[in-house]
Amino acid sequence: MAKDLTNSSVDRQNILNNQYAINEIEKAVKLQGFIFDGKFVLTLEQVADFYEVTLRTIKNYTKKYETELKQNGYEVLRGNRLSDFKLKAKPMDVSEINFLNIKASQLAIFDFRAFLNLAMLLVESERARLLRQTILDIVIDTINAKTGGGTKYINQRDEDFLKSWFKGENYRQQFTHALSAYVNMGNFKYPLYTDRIYVSIFKEKAAEYRAILRLQKNDKVRDTFYAEVLDLVAAYEYGFAKLLEEESHRIGRKLTFYETDELFRKFEKQSLWKPLVDKARVKMASRDLAFRDALHLQLEEYITPLQAEEFERFLGEKSKELAERLEEAKDVMKRLKDRE
Repeated sequence: MAKDLTNSSVDRQNILNNQYAINEIEKAVKLQGFIFDGKFVLTLEQVADFYEVTLRTIKNYTKKYETELKQNGYEVLRGNRLSDFKLKAKPMDVSEINFLNIKASQLAIFDFRAFLNLAMLLVESERARLLRQTILDIVIDTINAKTGGGTKYINQRDEDFLKSWFKGENYRQQFTHALSAYVNMGNFKYPLYTDRIYVSIFKEKAAEYRAILRLQKNDKVRDTFYAEVLDLVAAYEYGFAKLLEEESHRIGRKLTFYETDELFRKFEKQSLWKPLVDKARVKMASRDLAFRDALHLQLEEYITPLQAEEFERFLGEKSKELAERLEEAKDVMKRLKDRE
């Protein structure tokens, strides 16, 4: 979907928290500025010069978006901090010294993230507009490069995925067995109560989820779930399976559709689910928007920016393709078998 960075603080922050993309953008832009405290910074005057707008325009934006910009590296230097800058800041080019007012009592500086943050806000600057498009292109290219060209199964790069998937399959079998043994309905009951669980957790039936993620016919929905979602689905399936078993034994027969439906309504309304469901919704909605460019409209209120550790979790050195993890798992199982 087309992103308008000027209107979306979540999209802006997702980019600014993705250090892998920031590194690539920095290589592409190749700015000249100052080195201070071991990092690249620009003065307010340099920023205005680059974006070809007035100082007043930049000051208006820093006032309006002060909290966001400060969170991403904008700083106003005063007192000792300003003195340190005047003494220690090294211009990357001799001409950059012209942007430094030695007599100033305060000095606004932007590190590279704050400079990009401003590019995502400025609507008066053609350069900012062009940079926004470059940013979006590089972010997509970086994620695709890290994931081998697609993000459909980016969830499987998480080191927790495989463990959750294997355990979930076991609980799934217990769930389908309980439906078979204790519910007096035809085979329709399996997709029906699977959908009831999905709707209870993330407000979408399997078909709706497939459409949002643009899954193909042979793609399995559960193979695209994040570990936290798999764990919660497993908890629902196992917990409801036990309730079906207990209720069927209590009444001495299989449950009707109406009885099963009422039992599920009571089951999903248990207060213990709320914090777990809220967490799963935040994870699914936020990660899918950032990584898969997929918007779950039913979960829009749960979308938050991803933190830097989330990008490391799914794009960093510890993240791996599922094939690698399966190969490692086979090696572990083989070693265990050899010990027997």
